[in-house]
Amino acid sequence: MTKNTVSVWATGQQQSRHQRRGRYLAESMEHPAKMLPAIAAKVIDTYSEPGELVVDPMCGIGTTLVEAAHLGRESAGVEFEQRWADLARANLAHARRQGAPGTGKVVVGDARAISALLSDAAGQAALVLTSPPYGAATHGHVRSSRDSGQPGVRKWNHLYSRDRGNLAHQGLPGLLEGFGRILAGCVRLLRPGGVVAVTVRPYRERGELIDLPGQVQQAAEQVGLVLADRIVCLLCGLGQDRLVNRASFFQLHEARKGWARGLPIHAAAHEDLLIFRKPLADPR
Repeated sequence: MTKNTVSVWATGQQQSRHQRRGRYLAESMEHPAKMLPAIAAKVIDTYSEPGELVVDPMCGIGTTLVEAAHLGRESAGVEFEQRWADLARANLAHARRQGAPGTGKVVVGDARAISALLSDAAGQAALVLTSPPYGAATHGHVRSSRDSGQPGVRKWNHLYSRDRGNLAHQGLPGLLEGFGRILAGCVRLLRPGGVVAVTVRPYRERGELIDLPGQVQQAAEQVGLVLADRIVCLLCGLGQDRLVNRASFFQLHEARKGWARGLPIHAAAHEDLLIFRKPLADPR
């Protein structure tokens, strides 16, 4: 069920750490690539109903599962890394202590085999919500010389994993092939007419803009999903007469390097939210 068709969502009114404060355990901020809780909650509220099943094949610290629990949904997640799976379970337990009516489970494993890992959910999920990894190293935290007074840039909490089996270590072709396998498995978990929602954004590699949203759309369509909508989820805040920039250090650094070369590069202020549906008459 879709409750509205607004194409721009104001999901960045609060910074990520404020959205998580008290709702998630403090160590959740150590994960380098977390979905914004406001995005997850809005997607779940829009594309599912209380009591229905929500699945995240790469659940990380459990943002999708926690927001589903607070909204009275059941949830199931798969996570490759034991560390993050344990934290996802702890965040779910924290949500229950706070009175969240929904429940969830986390399975450790490779989401490329999700239909086997969650075989008991075949044909039952109303919604799959996830985001592909962007590489072995991603945003994390940074302190520049401007902040520290010391030369150079110091990074921390910027690695998904050191396990080469993690999909995040794949180059773009391998990433898309693996993500396509994950989507194919999710199709088997969805009920007819169910929704797959993917948050994704373009990224730059050696200065070149990579259209990851377009390539994810192609991967989804190749496994039988039908594009139903494309929504802008704002990462910036909306003031009375201006946007409140929440771009990361890494985004601004890439933009400044482009400006120095005379390229009109700007930092991303939104996530693309791609909405796909499983056909009511599934040929599979």
